Amino acid sequence: MKKFDPISLGLIVGILAVTLMLVRQWDQFQIERQQQAMAPSQSFQQNQLSQAGASDLPAAPVVGSNAQPLASDLPAVPGAAAELPITPASSQYTLQNDLLKLTFSALGGDLVDARLLQHYIDLESREPIQLLIDNGNRTYVAQTGLVGQNGTDTAEGRPLFSAAQPQVIMSEGQDRVSLDLVYQTQEALITKRFSLNRGDYYIEVDYLVENLGTSTWSAAYYAQIKRDSFEPVANVGVGVKPFVGFALTSPDNRYDKYKFKDLDSQRVQMQVDQGWVAMLQHYYLTALLPDSQRPLNYNLRASSQPNTYLGGFTQSALSLAPGATGEINAGIYIGPKDQYRLKEIAEHLDLTIDYGWIWWAAQPVYAVLNFLHTGEYSLLGFEGVLFSGFANWGICIILLTLLVKLAFFRLSAASYRSMAKMRKLQPKMTALKERLGDDKQAFSQEMMKLYQKEKVNPMGGCLPMLIQMPVFIALYWVLLESVEIRHEPFFLWIVDLSAKDPWFILPLIMGASMWFQMRLNPTPPDPTQAKVMQMMPIMFTFLFMWFPAGLVLYWVSNNLLSIAQQLIITRSIENADSKPA
Repeated sequence: MKKFDPISLGLIVGILAVTLMLVRQWDQFQIERQQQAMAPSQSFQQNQLSQAGASDLPAAPVVGSNAQPLASDLPAVPGAAAELPITPASSQYTLQNDLLKLTFSALGGDLVDARLLQHYIDLESREPIQLLIDNGNRTYVAQTGLVGQNGTDTAEGRPLFSAAQPQVIMSEGQDRVSLDLVYQTQEALITKRFSLNRGDYYIEVDYLVENLGTSTWSAAYYAQIKRDSFEPVANVGVGVKPFVGFALTSPDNRYDKYKFKDLDSQRVQMQVDQGWVAMLQHYYLTALLPDSQRPLNYNLRASSQPNTYLGGFTQSALSLAPGATGEINAGIYIGPKDQYRLKEIAEHLDLTIDYGWIWWAAQPVYAVLNFLHTGEYSLLGFEGVLFSGFANWGICIILLTLLVKLAFFRLSAASYRSMAKMRKLQPKMTALKERLGDDKQAFSQEMMKLYQKEKVNPMGGCLPMLIQMPVFIALYWVLLESVEIRHEPFFLWIVDLSAKDPWFILPLIMGASMWFQMRLNPTPPDPTQAKVMQMMPIMFTFLFMWFPAGLVLYWVSNNLLSIAQQLIITRSIENADSKPA
């Protein structure tokens, strides 16, 4: 084998070092651009909501056989609006628990700002992620209201809500907090109540209505997400891009996704008895949950504003006799894609953790990882706790690798025995090549005869990699979608297993282990194939530089375990052959 001279080797090392530095600089540029786009706003643009809000309202449902009156013995509406101070349109109200800080606009009572207090933009600044935002550059808000015969949201304008307390923050010892936004007309007294429980991202939305008029009051609840087409940069490697767009569930399809570009050419409308609408992006979602007692009409469409989209639903109308009170109970989830919590909130909502076509393998992989981390299992309807789990997700990934190797141990062992036998045949293969020269057809025929005589399977060496590819791809999707692993450290320089190695040390170790493992395999007889195999560790090293560190950790662990297993099997075969007969 030809050796590199010192000058050539130095040039290659220098080029690699410069390339790594350029890649790091590019990564830093992308991170800074992403942070600027996601930076928390100091104030939202009220003009944008007031000018565009009415034109984007959904159509009111037909009031008639679908109208569902409520009993008059429901809780009374607290506080008359007349007792509250006059509210400027620019006023904001705050509701906060230990996980969420929510800001509501007085105009329409819209949710215009939501910050996830325990999820950060980056580990350095520890600035909370601002999932809902309206700062002039970005628009992502959750709107709720009433449309129809006595609806408060009309083409002429939207209601202006007041609150007795502009700020409600959960304190020590409190398990629940509520914010009441009140609006009164001659027809009705309406309270829009938002409630949060400790340790939960689910927001209860209750409309409490008292009919103050002398005729029947009727209006329908609607909820919709208004969002621009901005797609956050996701550091997830090559070839896969996290979905950003709307999702809903229906009787015909448990989980439907709609990209923004889909809504440029179509409007999605359908009527269902139950369901939900969600806006998805990497790791997080906003889900609108309806009043379970009322059928709903989905409505996904492009907004009248450029590059802005709307997705939500309108429910059948609530009708109240004069003097009667009633309520509508709905909800909003704003937070991480926690599949077990989402499964509790609504049927099929956990499918928003989208593992793509490999879901059949990814779901068990996630279940095993979660079990290793927490000791809790929830699979196939069985739930429980067996042990306290491991605190470090990296350790869990290594243990998962070990479990996979144990599961395929016998199959891998047979493959490695086949490669060890092929390695023994190398001298005979070389002799055949020298004897037959460039006659490739004759060489192939003699080589196959030799394989049959020695009972060697030439494809056996590919088997260990092929049988683990589904697990590898499934783990990729699990790391892509599992918010639990986001910003989780391993050891030393690996501070985030869901992001690529900042110093590319793991990919280099992976490449070195792959090169060493290939040295244990027989050299392919075809020179072109041999050159390709020699280049594979280099190509895979550069490819894995963009993959999440957790995925590279899995592959490094797998390579090291495979090398140990292959060395043991190869040496046992060689020692057996060296013993005298």
